[in-house]
Amino acid sequence: MKQRRFSTMKNPPDKADLRRELIAARRTMPPDVKSQADERIIAALSAWLESHQARSLGGYLAMAGEPELLPLYQSLAARGIVLAMPVVLEKQRPLVYQRWLPGEPLARDASGTMAPARRDELMQPEVMLAPCIGFNAQAYRLGYGGGYFDRTLAQFPRPKALGIAYKTTRVDFAPDAHDIPLDLIITD
Repeated sequence: MKQRRFSTMKNPPDKADLRRELIAARRTMPPDVKSQADERIIAALSAWLESHQARSLGGYLAMAGEPELLPLYQSLAARGIVLAMPVVLEKQRPLVYQRWLPGEPLARDASGTMAPARRDELMQPEVMLAPCIGFNAQAYRLGYGGGYFDRTLAQFPRPKALGIAYKTTRVDFAPDAHDIPLDLIITD
């Protein structure tokens, strides 16, 4: 997957086209290349979490070829870091985070995405991860277009927000007025 830049084009692609292109490219990554890239992301993220002494993490459950972080979640849980996963309780609203341990049951939430089946231990994580379909040099995330992460980041207090992406998905795009930049993008 080659890194794409659109700044020299007269009319950069719209975000929907860019999403489709980047998701298709991500899905065609050879399994060994993806696995190695995921391991590098896990190592970088683990080092960041340790250096910042994070005590709680709002992760994500990988879908559509996103970086798979389950081995990291298992390691963090064993070290006593509190894990939570995002849940959409209602469309057009911010995400909430349900405390979760690897292996606990999952069910579809209001957006149709897999999330913890339980909804009885909601919490605000210290650090939240945002999977990126793409990202730009200013740390704006290209997501699936639902606005859930932006609505969540618009709340106060806001957790530290880390984007998780493959380095080849850095692209030039103009953020929309409602987009909120992430604090950091961690790549392979």
